[in-house]
Amino acid sequence: MIWPGTLLPLVTLTAWIAGACLSAGAMLWMWRNGERARPDRIGLMVASGVSALWCALGAALGAEHGAVVIAAAVRNLALIATMFCLFAADGRTASLKPVRPVIVALVLVQLLQPVVVLVGNPVAGTSPGAHAVFEARLLIDMLVAIGALMLLHNLYAGAASALRPVLRWTGMALTGIFAFDLNLHTLAYLGGEMPQLLGDLRGLFAGAMAVLFALGMSAAGPRVQFSPSRTVTFRTLSLLLIGGYLAGLAVVTKSLALIGGDVARTSQVVFVLVAILVAALALPSTRLRAWLRVTATKHLFQHRYDYREEWLRFTRTIGRGGTGGASLEERVVKALADITESPAGLLLMPNEQAQLELTARWNWPTIAVPAVAGEFALSGLLEQHNLVLALDEARGGIDHQGEAGLVPEWLMEAEDAWALVPLIHFDRLVGVIVLARPRNPRQLDWEDFDLLRVAGQQLASYLAEQAGQQALMDASRFDEFNRRMAFVMHDIKNLVSQLSLLAANAEKHADNPAFRADMLVTLRNSADKLSALLARLGRYGSGQVAALAPIDLVELARNIAARFAAAHPVALTRETPVRVMGNREALEQALIHLVQNAIDASEAGSPVFLDVSSEGLNGTIEVVDAGKGMSPEFVRTGLFKPFVSSKQGGFGIGAFEARELVKAMGGRIAVESRDGLGTRFAVSLPLAEAVRLLGAGKDDISTGQEVA
Repeated sequence: MIWPGTLLPLVTLTAWIAGACLSAGAMLWMWRNGERARPDRIGLMVASGVSALWCALGAALGAEHGAVVIAAAVRNLALIATMFCLFAADGRTASLKPVRPVIVALVLVQLLQPVVVLVGNPVAGTSPGAHAVFEARLLIDMLVAIGALMLLHNLYAGAASALRPVLRWTGMALTGIFAFDLNLHTLAYLGGEMPQLLGDLRGLFAGAMAVLFALGMSAAGPRVQFSPSRTVTFRTLSLLLIGGYLAGLAVVTKSLALIGGDVARTSQVVFVLVAILVAALALPSTRLRAWLRVTATKHLFQHRYDYREEWLRFTRTIGRGGTGGASLEERVVKALADITESPAGLLLMPNEQAQLELTARWNWPTIAVPAVAGEFALSGLLEQHNLVLALDEARGGIDHQGEAGLVPEWLMEAEDAWALVPLIHFDRLVGVIVLARPRNPRQLDWEDFDLLRVAGQQLASYLAEQAGQQALMDASRFDEFNRRMAFVMHDIKNLVSQLSLLAANAEKHADNPAFRADMLVTLRNSADKLSALLARLGRYGSGQVAALAPIDLVELARNIAARFAAAHPVALTRETPVRVMGNREALEQALIHLVQNAIDASEAGSPVFLDVSSEGLNGTIEVVDAGKGMSPEFVRTGLFKPFVSSKQGGFGIGAFEARELVKAMGGRIAVESRDGLGTRFAVSLPLAEAVRLLGAGKDDISTGQEVA
């Protein structure tokens, strides 16, 4: 059986031999495979060779032998020379002037070590003399280690970016060597003797640092990085914090216990209770977790984001559809907000006049968004430059592309609004996402901008794909509608054939009373069928209008109010004399659609108001109700889409037909609606006098656009 007393010398000898082998192997590696242009190559090779000799002497003669101490001093001199070469290689001429005296001082102090060893040998036989020599050697080693660490700090802190890869592994190894020596000799000086465990491991540690020299000397060395998983890192930090908290708790309570007495015992209990209460309040805090995550990411990782995790979460969020779940627009906002840990967001999409309108919101019910959330100039700027706007910079007056004057006031006033991210698809603006400020506020940097810009392009492709699918579905429904019309045409042909046959028989049997009676019944049935068919078709016209002529909007509004008076109250709030250019029958049909929709959305007895006014070169008639209202999402995606209706059993043609009729006359329709508050439709047409003065014909007028 090997006892600990015999095992310890064996471990010490093995550590010294291993250090010698590692140092010698590192020197040979640097000689054969190291980059020959490196300024520290020769110095590190010499230091590794001397380190191998030092470890071999330590294994043969013991750590405290004079030859071993002198070999360690020579190794330190080689390392100091290497640091001087690195200072010179960086080209910092101004820095070399104050560095040279420090280097010279360190060399002189280190040269005192052999002198102390040689002079101290005669007096080392006595106990006081041996102790004095021991302390002198320790002081010399501590001074050299402190000076070397100061030089290393200045070297790395002021190094150029080109020299940082060279210093990465070399600086790590040099710091390890001198930090180990400083701790070892400080403990020995304070304790009066060399710590046995640390002293025995000096050789092995020196060999390990020589391996780092060799690793940094190879071409692939500087690119070798430790890349732990972010999840593992965050969990490890959490464990360290918990462990540190428990260790601190134990140390304080033990310290209080040393006082003794009832006061100490009471203080100990109070401290434990307070510490547990603080931990219970702090650990569940989302703000604290966000701060820890940001701090760890900032100091431990090369990039802020774990792109693999972000991509997986992004894909899961977008693909989580299904009945009863969030719409694609809401998932788009959430997917982008999750990247920056924003708690809420808005999706704004351009209308046909390139003005931004609210389409969807996620976790942000409190912010008030106007009907026109952003003008076309802002849309054009975002589309042209694919610019991610940091709203804090805009509030501070920072202007990159002229966006400062284009950001709407409601966004500038909303302190929670943090960033504006454009969604670009094939150089076309599909939408804009407004992100709320994260729980742990920070400034956006280049990595945020790059990731948000790329994610925005991906989200824009999803929205564009959905729009394309919706267009295909609408085309399919129109095709189905056309097929149904074919059956209607078939019925009309049957009626025409029946009437033609009746007319031919009338020439032969006109004098027969029975034939005349049957003919009257047939004519009445055919007329009823045609009337019913025409009534259905009249509601869903093609949107084409006949010749345009001046129309008195006040007279037209009065006629429409009188038409609905028996069924529902319709009142005029303003009767400004206005004459517009249009087709009376088409405009009346469009207004009937809008008034009927307002009546359907209103409670019985709740009036619908018509307001006639003039503004600029346009005359406007507004249809206002205080009914159920519509959500911004429905106004954007469903109101003017055929076959989409908010009414049970509705065909979804009325609003679409009204918009097409007004558009064909050169006008436009604007709509504002709020859930539970009501809706306002504004139909605008060019003034008849303005058309006459400008000499605009029908073809010029028909190019107008509406605001939906």
